[in-house]
Amino acid sequence: VQLQASGGGLVQSGGSLRLSCAASGRIFSGYVMAWFRQTPGKEREFVAAISRSHVTYYAESVKGRFTISRDNAKNTVTLQMNSLKPEDTAVYYCAAVWDRGYSGSYYRSSSFDYWGQGTQVTVSS
Repeated sequence: VQLQASGGGLVQSGGSLRLSCAASGRIFSGYVMAWFRQTPGKEREFVAAISRSHVTYYAESVKGRFTISRDNAKNTVTLQMNSLKPEDTAVYYCAAVWDRGYSGSYYRSSSFDYWGQGTQVTVSS
């Protein structure tokens, strides 16, 4: 699976951005798709995930502000980010792993086998 993330940029606090991740190579619909983010000197942090059955999972810090969705016909996963805060500033990565139903593992970056190249999101105060 190859992943290509896009949609990052600079936005003011309170604004919105939409990240997209295009996947190619295998049966997209069978994969858990997720977004993680990372800032310098910190570990990669879970943001959101969506299972093959479209069940969604979110970090507490983004619940109610971010929405993850997937379009299996287009092999894409999207992260709609609203009410952005300066602390959301990070490089955002999309990730994929075959869905075996172990939802407790979705929060760990080590659970994912495939990664996109990252896209920078900067939120100014």
